[in-house]
Amino acid sequence: MPPVFAHGALRLYLLALLESGPKHGYELIKALKERFGGTYSPSAGTIYPRLGKLEEEGLVATESAGRRTNYHITASGLAELNRRRDELAGVESEISASVRRLADNLREDIRSNMRGLRADLAATAEAARGTALAADFKVPGRLPAESQRSLKEAEMMLQRFRDDLRAELRLQAGRQPLSPLALETVRTVLEQAGISIRNSLNS
Repeated sequence: MPPVFAHGALRLYLLALLESGPKHGYELIKALKERFGGTYSPSAGTIYPRLGKLEEEGLVATESAGRRTNYHITASGLAELNRRRDELAGVESEISASVRRLADNLREDIRSNMRGLRADLAATAEAARGTALAADFKVPGRLPAESQRSLKEAEMMLQRFRDDLRAELRLQAGRQPLSPLALETVRTVLEQAGISIRNSLNS
């Protein structure tokens, strides 16, 4: 996959993020993650060396805030940013393109995973149909014991999946709002899963 930032673009964008006020490293990482809609999150090993270089060049300065170190843009940093406003606009355009590219890659991964899931579901449904056909329908209007067990197992799997995913969504929402991309991903995966399950049951 092509790099998210072109050479030198990340340090310029860090200056832009600091223009609105001092931030510590984690806040800068979080701001970048939000800007990319959750599709990209830079590591500490990516951010801190660049902040250190900006400090060496006198473009940012540090101040202690408890156990954290805040970074703020200096007058020289602001002058540098003002000189490169046109370049910053280009970086913003590149970020938008990167978000689209990363989202496309994510959607393709989802499609690939769903194709594998569809095949697994089809095989499982075929095996279940074979078992049901072999069962002895002794009580008219009542499912055979094997079918009842299969149905109960399937319902329990759906319930566990719902409960686990709901807990994960609530945990994530407690940290930060779910991004539009995350919501679209959930919607796409659930719709594809529903289609795959129905096709497997009806095939």
